[in-house]
Amino acid sequence: MRVFTDQVGRQVTLPDTMPKRIVSLVPSQTELLADLGLEEEVVGITKFCIHPKTWFKSKKRIGGTKDVKIEEVLALQPDLIIANKEENEQGVLEILSQFAPVWISDVRNLMHARSMIAEVGAIVGKPDAAQALLQQMEQGFADVKPGLYGKKVLYLIWHNPWMSAGPDTFIGSLLLEQLGANLCIPSRSGRYPVVEEADFELLQPDLVLLSSEPFPFKDKHASMVQSYLPKAKVVKVEGDMFSWYGSRLRLAPAYLNQFLASL
Repeated sequence: MRVFTDQVGRQVTLPDTMPKRIVSLVPSQTELLADLGLEEEVVGITKFCIHPKTWFKSKKRIGGTKDVKIEEVLALQPDLIIANKEENEQGVLEILSQFAPVWISDVRNLMHARSMIAEVGAIVGKPDAAQALLQQMEQGFADVKPGLYGKKVLYLIWHNPWMSAGPDTFIGSLLLEQLGANLCIPSRSGRYPVVEEADFELLQPDLVLLSSEPFPFKDKHASMVQSYLPKAKVVKVEGDMFSWYGSRLRLAPAYLNQFLASL
């Protein structure tokens, strides 16, 4: 038997044979499994696992990240389920773990992402492929300069209510540690605090980033924010490049450099 400790400290026991029926409950980790070459092994994904497109069209979809259809997962007879602490519901994972090994990630910064990629690679028998992805990622981020140094940045992920990404999130870590931003958030608690209309004037960010996910911000939302903050620069950004912590990280540096150059 093989025993792994997942990123929330749980011991996950797997047979010596590599998993043959994997269900992924997280979009960024689904893409990672694809890039590790597990075309045949992955049998189930969520409706938000849009990459790769071929998998989105062909793989069994077992609900969303927050509304996993437990019976449909079990019907696939998985021998491994890949999940995430933030994106999946704890109660659902507890039920699923009674029937199959469930490995849970908890990714809040690039260091956690590196560990997750390496560990998943080991679990599924693709350590060399995982290391190759990590090398691409490291080379890319070595060329990303802290182009937002000194700028007050507000990153919005939701509307009605407005919600922002705080420092204790993968998005916040990327902005702070890699891009040098001075992250703006309201004083209220939470990893994704609500931003009231009065907060916009109080925070006075230099730059507001409107993510394409989980809420699909449009030009009208950018205009609303601009009306609150006439002196700020308001920019729509590709959310997956700031928040997907799997193999998409090898693509993120080029996007981030292009984004910085456009400011």
